[in-house]
Amino acid sequence: MKIAVLGAGSWGTAMAVMLGQKHKTVILWARNPALAKTIQRTRQNSEYLPDIELPDTVTVTSDLIVAVSGADLVVLATPSHAIRETASAIRPYIGLQTVLVSAAKGLELGSLKRMSEILTEELPAQANNIAVLSGPSHAEEVGLKQPTTIVVAAASQRIAETVQDAFMMPYFRVYTNPDVIGVEMGGALKNIIALGAGIADGLKLGDNTKAALMTRGLAEITRLGIAMQAKPLTFAGLSGIGDLMVTCTSQHSRNRRAGIMLAQGKSVEEVQSQTNMVVEGIRSTLAAHELAQRFQVEMPITEQIYQVLYQHKSPKEAVLDLMTRGKTHEMEEVAIDAGSWKQK
Repeated sequence: MKIAVLGAGSWGTAMAVMLGQKHKTVILWARNPALAKTIQRTRQNSEYLPDIELPDTVTVTSDLIVAVSGADLVVLATPSHAIRETASAIRPYIGLQTVLVSAAKGLELGSLKRMSEILTEELPAQANNIAVLSGPSHAEEVGLKQPTTIVVAAASQRIAETVQDAFMMPYFRVYTNPDVIGVEMGGALKNIIALGAGIADGLKLGDNTKAALMTRGLAEITRLGIAMQAKPLTFAGLSGIGDLMVTCTSQHSRNRRAGIMLAQGKSVEEVQSQTNMVVEGIRSTLAAHELAQRFQVEMPITEQIYQVLYQHKSPKEAVLDLMTRGKTHEMEEVAIDAGSWKQK
């Protein structure tokens, strides 16, 4: 099996390293020719994933045609805003049976589409071969072979299991799930809540605050997901609560770090300029805010993060507004069917 990994950021590099330990031909594509040459020569990606050695089975190139030609499986690990351009560029060079795996977590601005929807539009001949990968999986830990579990979702069980077989390692366990929408929405929306967790940490608000933020954050992620036809139980799994937990609490989380910087008074522009990797939560907040309006779903945490990012609201004021909202039930079904709750 020839595998191409497109995107030489931390996650793309970690996957190339891992896959290279199992497969004999893995190509890692870097958009930047200088970066590709450096990684190929030093056998490390010191810019995005330092101190992790690439196996001899991994070749690094900046030539996209060389990377994908003849590939049995192509992993798209670019930032979400580059997925459409990358998919369009590889269209003439991949086969009808090529399996496509989206490893990007985000939503496209403007169209508000998920990554699998973009791949279907740009690569219609391979529409039945698309899978999405998500779950709690920091590149830094995968690169160190620390035990990790993720989930792969696809409309086809055969494709999901093909990807599962390709990725399964003694330290990297892969589950399958038919709910593509839920897996993608969990992966995209958790970054917004992680920004909020970082803000809470930056304001030194404590564990109570973070626990409340994560719990209620999961509630609104699930609410929007269900409105978009996702399965509720998906959000109780690896791409939901699993990814949410790790992204909100980890030192490796760039979205959490961005939230801390916002709480320290830095602007969005300063946060982005001081981060060498894309902070997906910033774009996802804008897209999720529009989706919430489109589907008429209440997402109070997302709304406050949106106001901090795009309307210059102070983080402290956002926290206060969240805490002083009108009272409500914890379980939405109680609010919908209040008559079923016996009154004393």
